[in-house]
Amino acid sequence: MAYIKNLFDRNFLEYASYVIKDRAIPDLEDGLKPVQRRILHSLFEMDDGKFHKVANVVGHCMQYHPHGDASIGSALVVLANKDLFIDRQGNFGNIYTGDNASAPRYIECRVTPLAKDVFYNPKLTPTVDSYDGRKKEPVLFPAKIPVILVIGAEGIAVGMSTRVLPHNVLEVLEAEKACLQGKKFQLYPDFPTGGLVDVSEYREGNGKVLVRARLDTSDPKRIVIRELPFGSTTESIINSIETAAKAGRIKIQGINDYTTEHVEIEIKLARGVYSEETVDALFGFTECEQSISVNLLVIRDGLPVVMSVTDVIKYHAKLLVRILTKELELEKKELLDKLHLRTLERIFIEERIYKLIEKMKTAKGVADSVISGFKPFAKETGPRGVSAEDVEHLLRIPIRRISLYDINKAREEMDAIQSRIKAINHHLKNITAYALGFLDKIIEAIRADEELSGGKRRTKVGAFEKIDVKEVVRRDVQLKYDRVTGYLGTSVSGGETAAELSPFDRILVIRSNGIWSVTDIPEKAFVGPGAVYIGEANKEVLSSLVFTIIYREPKTNYPCIKRFRIEGWIMNKDYALLPDGSAVLHGDTRPRFSFTVKYKPKPRLKIFAETFKVQDFAVKGIKAGGVRISAREALAVVVT
Repeated sequence: MAYIKNLFDRNFLEYASYVIKDRAIPDLEDGLKPVQRRILHSLFEMDDGKFHKVANVVGHCMQYHPHGDASIGSALVVLANKDLFIDRQGNFGNIYTGDNASAPRYIECRVTPLAKDVFYNPKLTPTVDSYDGRKKEPVLFPAKIPVILVIGAEGIAVGMSTRVLPHNVLEVLEAEKACLQGKKFQLYPDFPTGGLVDVSEYREGNGKVLVRARLDTSDPKRIVIRELPFGSTTESIINSIETAAKAGRIKIQGINDYTTEHVEIEIKLARGVYSEETVDALFGFTECEQSISVNLLVIRDGLPVVMSVTDVIKYHAKLLVRILTKELELEKKELLDKLHLRTLERIFIEERIYKLIEKMKTAKGVADSVISGFKPFAKETGPRGVSAEDVEHLLRIPIRRISLYDINKAREEMDAIQSRIKAINHHLKNITAYALGFLDKIIEAIRADEELSGGKRRTKVGAFEKIDVKEVVRRDVQLKYDRVTGYLGTSVSGGETAAELSPFDRILVIRSNGIWSVTDIPEKAFVGPGAVYIGEANKEVLSSLVFTIIYREPKTNYPCIKRFRIEGWIMNKDYALLPDGSAVLHGDTRPRFSFTVKYKPKPRLKIFAETFKVQDFAVKGIKAGGVRISAREALAVVVT
C-alpha cells in the first residue's frame, strides 16, 4: 500500500507540474503557452513571405506538439485574432458574434514583421529535443516586449489558474520606455471588442474589473449596443436580454442584430418605456455589465509566480536591455570574424601570397608557406594571427575570384564593417538609449499599421455608478391579502393589495397569533385571517419602525403592550412575539397615538374604559416580555 501511495503521489506531482508548466500557464519571458510557441516556431521555419494553408501549418506544428491537430488549430485561430503576430487571410471567425473560423484547409496565415522583430533570433533562442527526438524546438523566445500583457492569457491548471487581461500594445511599449527612463507609468486593460471598463479594483492585474457595453441612447424609444463588454458575444448578450425581458425585469418590444464588421444590436422598447430609464436595468440584469476577476499568474524561472503589471514591465525592461546587449555582442563578434577574414583575403590576394604554394608538393608545405607569407603583415592580422582554419578558408578561394578581385570594393566593405563595429560599441556604451530607440521603431511601425488602426485604444476607462438591482427593477408585483380567508400572494383573486413590490423583495408577516416570519413573495400562502402586519422585509426601512402590539394575557385576559423593533431574521423561520394563547387586540407602527382599552363589566367595577398614550411605554428588545397595562379583563381596544 505504501508503494502504491508513493507511486500515485509521484505521478500526480509530475502530472500537475506538466499541466502548470507545459500546457496552461504562459511563461513570463515570451508570454506564450507551449502550443503558441510551437505555432510561431513552425511559422518561422515555413516563412517565405507567402501565405500558408493553416492545415499545412498545423501539420508542420504536429512535429513539435504531441496533443493533436484540434488544439493546434484552435490556438492558432485565437492567436491570429490578436492581430499582432500572425497575418490572416480568409474567415478566421468573428470575435463579435462568436462564429467559428472556416476549416483549416480553407484559411491561410503567415508570420508578421512584428513577430520577427519581437521573437525571432535563432542564435539566441535555447532549444531542446522535440517529443520524439527528431527535431529541435525553442524553450523560450527572447521576446523584446511584455507579450503576456499585450495578448493576455487564460488557463486552468492543477490547483491554480491564470487570467491576464489584454492591454493596448502602444501603452505597454510606452510604459516600458517610461520604466527604462525611471519615470512612473500606469497600465489598464484594453479589449478588442471595445466597450467601457471600470478599473477602480484592478489592483495591478490581481483584482477585478467591471466591463460594460457601449450604448447609444440618442433615440428615446430604442437602445443600440455599439460595442460589447469583454468576454461577451452578440449571441450571448441577446440571450441575456431576452431572458431578462421574459422575467419582467426590462420591457422591450423586440431585438434585432445588424452586426457585420461592427456591432449593432437594436433594442426596441415597449410602449411607455424610454431609453433613459432602461439603461440601468440593462446593466443590472443582462450581460451589458459584467465583473471579471483577474489573476496575473505566470511561469518565471520554471516556477509559477503571481506578479503585478508593474513587476512585469520592470522585468521586461531589464530583459530587453539584456537581449539587445547579447544581440549587439553577437553581431560584433561575427563582424570581427568577417573583418579578420576580409583582411586575410586582401593580403593573400594583393601581396600574391598564393604564388608561394606553386612550388609546394605537400599539404603541410602549402599551409606553412601561407603562414610564413603572412609574417610581414603581423600588424594587420592582429593578435589573432593566421590559424589553420584561416588557411583552409584562403585555399578554398576560387581562381575566378582572385582574378576579378576588386581592391577598392574590398576596402569599402571593410570600412563599412569597421563603421558598424564602431556603432555597435557606441550602442553598448549607451544601451538604454539604444533600447529606447528600438521601442520607438516598433511604436512607429504599429502606428503605421492600418490593420491595427494605428494601435489606438478601443476600450474607454472610467468609473461606473453602482447599480442597485432592487432600485432599477419595476415595483409592479401586486401582493394581495384576503382578510376573510387568510390567503396571501400574487395569485390571490380577492382581497386587497397589501403591497406593491419588485420580484427581488421579501415580505414580513405578523399573524394574528403573534407569530412572525420573513419569506419570499408567495404565489398563494395561508397566513390566517386578521394579520397584524404585512410589508416589505427591508432592514433599512424596518430599523426605523417601532412595532406596537396590544394583546390579552392568556390566563388573566389582562391587557398588555409590547413595543419593539425587528432588526434581523432567518428566512422562512417562525418567531413568537407573545406567550402562547395570547390574543392580539391591535397592532400598529406609528410612533405616537392614543388608544382606549375597554374592560369587561363586573360587579363593583366603576371604570369601564381607560385611555393611554403609546409613547408613554418604552421600546424594548424583541425578546423582552410585554408590559401589563391594567389588572382588569380587557374586551377590546379602540385607537383614537
